[in-house]
Amino acid sequence: MTAADLRAGQRPRTVAQKIVAFLGKAVVQVVLIVIALFWLVPSIGLFLSSLRSASDSGQSGWWTVFTAPAQLTLDNYANLLTNPTILGSIGNTILITVPTTLLVVMIGSLAGHALAWVQFPGRDWLFIGIVVLLAVPLQVALIPLAQLFGALGIFGSVIGVIIYHTAFGLPFAIFLMRNFFSQVPVELLEAARLDGASEFRIFRQVVLPLGLPAIASLAIFQFLWTWNDLLIALIFTNSRSQPLTVAIQSQLRQFGANIDVLSAGAFLSMIVPLIVFFAFQRYFVQALLAGSNR
Repeated sequence: MTAADLRAGQRPRTVAQKIVAFLGKAVVQVVLIVIALFWLVPSIGLFLSSLRSASDSGQSGWWTVFTAPAQLTLDNYANLLTNPTILGSIGNTILITVPTTLLVVMIGSLAGHALAWVQFPGRDWLFIGIVVLLAVPLQVALIPLAQLFGALGIFGSVIGVIIYHTAFGLPFAIFLMRNFFSQVPVELLEAARLDGASEFRIFRQVVLPLGLPAIASLAIFQFLWTWNDLLIALIFTNSRSQPLTVAIQSQLRQFGANIDVLSAGAFLSMIVPLIVFFAFQRYFVQALLAGSNR
């Protein structure tokens, strides 16, 4: 911003606007496209490998499909989706991921609103305690919670995994939602209170719609973390409740050279989070840029 622009009364551009203007340059766009294609190479290779037979994968690399497209086949996915173990693991993954994401979003949003706008004794100390919990690695609770879940009779079940992921997802969720909700203009809340709205109605009709970008971002993060989890699922599930990541890992242990099954299973496990991310990408970007023009 030049001195002439300031004298003319033009507002200085925000950091986000400067970044968008810089990324809009043609040279930068070409460089970003090249980098994106470079990062997509492993995913493309995995997808093409999942469409090749085991014999073709053993004889040549996946890039040979561009000169011999007859190698491509859907037999790997047909065999994978008729496998009862894989089908059961897909259902278990959905049963674990969806309730965990919903619980974390709902509890995190309610707690974030309370910490941002509800006055109660010890509120700041409670928020500091939640921030401290962000530094606690989930590995420290593996043995204690395994013993507790065993005593409660939920070890090896889907419920135990949901409780574990929900408990360790809440500190970040509350921290994110509290910081986002605190940016809501206080005038809106005061106007709603003057109209006689209850605190829950204010949350539902005023704060929640304004916090949709942050809620969508939180849902994306929690969904990806839970869907791609291997450590917790490997310890706290059994053969009847194991998700897709554990089922693929067991295939790797039993059939180390079975690249056709492994590549199809890995791509199937990867495609769902990608669909979720791109479906909510608009809200994710809005949450990242929220507050840049304040």
